[in-house]
Amino acid sequence: QITTVSGNEFLLQSDIDFLILDWFHAIKNAIDRLPKEQRITSRNLEFKLRRSSSIELLNNLDTESKEPKPEHRKSLIFRLNYSASDTNDRNRVKSRLKKFISRRPSLKTLQEKGLIKDQIFGSHLHSVCEREKSTVPQFVRLCIKAVEKRGLDVDGIYRVSGNLATIQKLRFVVNQEEKLNLDDSQWEDIHVVTGALKMFFRELPEPLFPYCSFEQFVEAIKIQDNATRIKSIRKLVKKLPRPNYDTMKILFEHLQKIAAKESVNLMSTQSLGIVFGPTLLRPEKETGNMAVHMLYQNQIVELMLSEYSKIFGSEED
Repeated sequence: QITTVSGNEFLLQSDIDFLILDWFHAIKNAIDRLPKEQRITSRNLEFKLRRSSSIELLNNLDTESKEPKPEHRKSLIFRLNYSASDTNDRNRVKSRLKKFISRRPSLKTLQEKGLIKDQIFGSHLHSVCEREKSTVPQFVRLCIKAVEKRGLDVDGIYRVSGNLATIQKLRFVVNQEEKLNLDDSQWEDIHVVTGALKMFFRELPEPLFPYCSFEQFVEAIKIQDNATRIKSIRKLVKKLPRPNYDTMKILFEHLQKIAAKESVNLMSTQSLGIVFGPTLLRPEKETGNMAVHMLYQNQIVELMLSEYSKIFGSEED
């Protein structure tokens, strides 16, 4: 999201990381080419766009603007400046704040009283599963069920982005309410459901493929012999924590059904690898090998979809 100094807002959205990176560099280069004078004068406009109740804004407007101010505004600025400089007042405010904070109930107490609900988005996968007494988050199951019910034949399913405002609304509902009906008319656009599911995985503090196993998966996908490569990936998958393994299995089984309808929805295993690679696995710390990592991320997801039965099946299979 970009906000200009004139107050205009632009939303650029994509699930492809290298495309986002290209946008970033293009915008940065455009800003760098702006004349220095223009950058300086835009600062005045920036102050005017900020909230007028801010002490900092009042002080800046007081020093920079030559326009006469109404008497009540002058007295307000004087009182704010006077209070800020008065040591006794400052100490009194600090004391009251400390008392207020010390009397506040703990997060655990608020959660026990139901005043603060545990979040689904942005929580660790194992935490969500522990709360729900399951190994696969209920939200993931509901999204998959909805997509398989009315989205398998949709052109560009998972590649096409849904309306971001509606996706955020769905995110809010999931975080605030216990029951969710994805058949409700407000979620009729299936791209909103797929967008919310991708957002859930993107917002996991640790991705579905844990950080500690990222390099191991990358090394495995580099193996030239296909049978050995599949065996190595399978071994790594089997070692994952139960919530990660079960959620991964149900997700990849679902994506296999999407790929099976490639002639209708135009989503091949390669396309799904491009969409889900950076979403499901990433290094804990980004290095200069971002483009190389992205290639391996896509290939890992693509291979696991193509060889699903060998990777997730039983030993006998």
